[in-house]
This record gives sequence, C-alpha cells and structure tokens, in this order.
Amino acid sequence: MNLALIFLGFFLLVIGGEFIVRSSIAISFKFNISKIVIGMTVVAFATSLPELIVSLNAAINGSPSIAINNVIGSNIANIGLVLGIISILTSIRVDNTFYNKDWPVMFAFSILLILFSINDSVLTQIEGGVLLFLLIVFIIYFLKKSSNKDVNDDIDNKLSFVSNTKIIIWIFLSSLSLYFGAEFLVDGAVNFAKQINISEAVISVSIVAIGTSIPELAASIIAIVKKEKGLSVGNLIGSNIFNIGSVLGITAIIKPIQITQEIIDRDIIWMLFFAILLFVLALLPKRNKLSRFKGFIMLLSYFYFIFIVFM
Repeated sequence: MNLALIFLGFFLLVIGGEFIVRSSIAISFKFNISKIVIGMTVVAFATSLPELIVSLNAAINGSPSIAINNVIGSNIANIGLVLGIISILTSIRVDNTFYNKDWPVMFAFSILLILFSINDSVLTQIEGGVLLFLLIVFIIYFLKKSSNKDVNDDIDNKLSFVSNTKIIIWIFLSSLSLYFGAEFLVDGAVNFAKQINISEAVISVSIVAIGTSIPELAASIIAIVKKEKGLSVGNLIGSNIFNIGSVLGITAIIKPIQITQEIIDRDIIWMLFFAILLFVLALLPKRNKLSRFKGFIMLLSYFYFIFIVFM
C-alpha cells in the first residue's frame, strides 16, 4: 500500500509539473516576456515546483530528513543517474559555459549548504533567505549577460496562442496534482521507511529523489529519440542550482529545516563528490565531451552510492 502511494505520488507530481510548466510559459507569453527570461526564470522555477511542494510538505509535517534529502538526492541523481544514462545513450558536448558559469555556481551553492549545515545542524530562516537572495542575484546577473543565441529552443511557441480558459484549467489541474502528489509521496515514504525499519533520510535520498528526477530523465530520453540538440549539461546543472537556492531557500524561510548528522556525514558529502566527479570527467581525458565510458563511471558511482545508503 505504501509503495502504491509513493508511485501514485510520483505520477501526480509528473502530471502537475508538466501542467505548471505549460501554464507558466503560456502566461509569460501573454505578458510579452522574452524567451530568454522565460527559460531562465519561469521554466526553471516551474520545474523545481514539485521538489518545493514535497520539501514544504515534509518540513511542515515533521519530516525534515525528507525535506532536505529530497533536494540532495535529486542533485545526486541528476548527475549520477540522469547524466550517466544519457551519456551512455549518446555522447554529450560540454559547453565552455559549464566551466566558467554553470559548474562554479553549482559548486558554490553546494559549499554554502555544507557550511550552513555543519554550523548548527539547522537550515535557518536567515540562511534560507541568503540562498534565495543569491539565486536571484545569479539569475539577474546571467540574464544581463545573455543574448539571443542563449534562447531556449525547447520552449514551445504554440503556447503563446493558448486561451485563458485553458490556462486556468491547467493551473487548477497542476495545483491538485502537486498538492495530492506531495501528500501521497511523503506519507508513503514515511510509512514505508517505518515498515522496513530504515531512516527517512535513506528513503528520501534514494526512492523519493529518483522519483523527482524522473521528469528530467524522461525528457532527455525523448530528446535522444527525436534526435534533438536540446540535450545540455547546463540544464541539469541549472536544476541543481535551483533546487538548493529556491527549494531549500523557500522551505527554510517558511519552516527551518533540522539536518541530522547522518545527512551531514554522508549525503551532503556524496553530493559534493558527484559535483567534483562531473567536473573531472568533463575535463579528462577528452575535454568538452561526456562519452559512453564517462557515463558508465557516473552510473556505476550512483549505484554504489545507493548500495552504501541502504547498507
């Protein structure tokens, strides 16, 4: 029953996430917002909304391990699982922006999260505010640096012609799906953890995190099948930045997050490890390319991480 709740929660979050992205883009077109701004702000935040709802739900209902490990595990899965699989399926080119923009910012946010965590084992409202503020600064800075060549080609121009009625229906459906998806996922994860006598931290950094990374994996595989050129390491790195800055930032502002020693000693360190691993693989032995061999290294590292977590 608990596993059924978890999978139902996954399904509803995917549906809710899809509709909230569509409605957000459609509304942005109504206000004549440029595609650059839509891609870097509206879409980025909308795709992080399922993680935000799950983390808020968990924090408010007394499951802080799920609130933070949902983000940490998702960041690990984005690199080890998602990038690992798509690198095995097709070689991915790494742009120079990865080295001078995307990765340094992600690494800086990761280090900041570690410093906040080991300080007093609590992500406070002030620290959450700092994370959110820095994310906004990051967005403003890179919007100013962006040009027309940075436009996100994945944004569907047809959404500019969507009627107001359809937008309202999408918002209604996404709100219901996100709310009940988060409820079912968190309740199922907590009860399942108790049932098999393991910590919520383990369930959240593995099963819950994989679930919230499934949309990114599915979108990437569809892009491969369609032979699209929209596959980008930067998209997943951006997702990791938003996960820390917006999801943990907003959650901590609303409800300070308690961080267990288990999470500090193991999960956050592994998140840092995967960030460093990605940087090394992007440099060596052949720069600017994630090959099939590198994909296997990331995926095997992820499987080892999951093994360690459950052991």
